[in-house]
Parts: sequence; C-alpha cells; structure tokens
Amino acid sequence: MRAGVYKGNSLIQTEEIPTPNPGPNQIVVRVKYSAICGSDVHGWQYDAVAPGHVLGHEFYGEIHSIGSNVSKWKIGDRVTGGGEPPPELDRNLVRGPRFNFRTQGMTRVEIKAYAEYMLMEEWAALEVPNAVSDEEASLAEPISIAVHAVRKSNLKLGDTVLIIGAGPIGLFCIQTAKAAGASNVIVSELNDSRRTAAKAVGADHLINPDSENLDDRLMELTEGKGADIVFECAAAKPTIDQALDSATRNGQVVLVAIPWTPVSIMPVNWQAREIELITVFGAKPIDWRIGLELIRIGKINVSPLINEASFIQLDNLQEAFKTLSDPSTTDQIQMIVKL
Repeated sequence: MRAGVYKGNSLIQTEEIPTPNPGPNQIVVRVKYSAICGSDVHGWQYDAVAPGHVLGHEFYGEIHSIGSNVSKWKIGDRVTGGGEPPPELDRNLVRGPRFNFRTQGMTRVEIKAYAEYMLMEEWAALEVPNAVSDEEASLAEPISIAVHAVRKSNLKLGDTVLIIGAGPIGLFCIQTAKAAGASNVIVSELNDSRRTAAKAVGADHLINPDSENLDDRLMELTEGKGADIVFECAAAKPTIDQALDSATRNGQVVLVAIPWTPVSIMPVNWQAREIELITVFGAKPIDWRIGLELIRIGKINVSPLINEASFIQLDNLQEAFKTLSDPSTTDQIQMIVKL
C-alpha cells in the first residue's frame, strides 16, 4: 500500500509499505480521507517524529477486513477513531503519569492514517452515523477536541466567550460554545480567511489584532468586563498572556492549542483577578460521540473550513505540511488527504 512515511529532518515521502493484516481482535480500515492536524505539523516541523512513523489521526474510512474474534464490526462499516477507552495496560504504556507529548508522543513507529490502509484494535473504532458525510467524519477528531474543551470549561448559559485563533479547532470551539449556551462569542484572528470562516460559523464579533488593540476592543464589546471564558486556540508567542489578560475577575482560560516554543507572560497584569487556567489534551470517547451528534443535528458546520482546494493527494503531503507550518501565508484553513 502507499503511505506518507516520515523520514526525519522534516521530510515525508510517499512509499510502498506492507498492507496490514488483522490479528484476532483487530480490524483493517481502508482510509478514504485523512485530515491534517496541527499537532502532526508541529511534530514534523520540530523533527519530533520517529523515522518510519506514518502520521495521521483525523480520518474517515470503511472496514476492509476483520480478525477472527471480531463480532462488533463487519466489512464495509463506516468508521472513524474515538471508539472506546483503551484497556488499562495499553493506556499506561502510552500515557504514564508524567507523559510528555513533545518527547514521548510521536517516538514510537506506528502506521496511522496517511496510508491507504490502517490497522486498528476493534475497540478503537467508532461508527459514523448515516447522516454524517465522509468528509464531515474525517473532522470528527478536531471536533471532539473542541467538545472536550467546552465540556471541561466552566461555561454557563449566557456567558461571554473569547476565542483566540480561528484555525480548525478554534472554529469548532465557536460552534460548540454556542451549542453549550454561550450568548456572545468574540473571536480574535489575524488571518482574513479564518475571520470570514469564523463569521460563517456563528461568531458574534471579530477582532483583527493586527489592526485593532485586542484589549481595547474586548472592553468595548463586554462593557469593560472581559470574557467569562477564554479558549486559547492559537499557541502564538503572545496569545497565552493575551488570553489571561482578557478574562474577567474569576474567569477561566482554557489552553486548547499546544505551544511548542517558550512563551512570555506578565502575571502582575491579571493575577489579582484570580483567573483559573486549565489545560486540555485530546478527547474522550464521549466527546467524539457528542461531536458526531452535533454534526448530525446541524449544530456544527464544516463547510466554511473546506473547499475544493482543501483536498490533496498523498504525494502532496510534504508540500501541504510546509504550507500549514506558517498559516499566515495561506488561505487554506483545513487540508485533507484524499486516498
């Protein structure tokens, strides 16, 4: 089968590798779409991926073959990830109590979804509802991240929310925050295309921090109060400090994006407001299910994130990673490998 194999030194090459066969409790999925995640781009950018590893964890596919003990699935079933929690043994092996995503997260050689076929444990797959399209299902993972962030937050009905960064997860945070009862969602984003998409998915107010002072504009929009909840979805050098400074007294900041370089903060500016900072990472199976249901009932719209040019071939994966490593240089919000 063909796969995008990481070779080291920020290089992915398309190669022929063996097609997997399922063990007794495994399935093989024929991957149809595999969306490109920012964490994969960071791993590639900072050479934090084991050579031989095949990245890709935002995917949609159909079951191609099943192991002898598999009874839950049949060939042709539509699936994505996020099925069930891993068994305790597997969970401890993957993420121990001092798990470090940068140094441990991509250090094992695995064959994931930038490949024509992917081997999965039967518990790891999740059925895609008939009303959810193949393309929508390929974005179930970033949607689950946004769902997880909102569910872990203190968001209450009627709250004012600030979202810093309108990449894919920021755009899904807009929609999940609205679905959870936020009455006023304000978005700060430099990129014109992403601000346009933010408006299309329901943002109430847009701020361009390149031409407007974020703090001044936020105070205008909140009558000098600030945001009840801030979702930091940018991970740029100044944005964590901006997020903390934007929260109201006893407000909360949810760090959703993953910064890979040191950032600067000035606690004296906001510490007296007794702001809570929490972090989120990944999602739980319930978050995937909620995300798919929000798509099914029309609470999440993926259309503003994608267009015809969003879909690329496997041979163009290296170039796509180069493009996405500097989002300011492209109008593309989400790129998806079509296999």
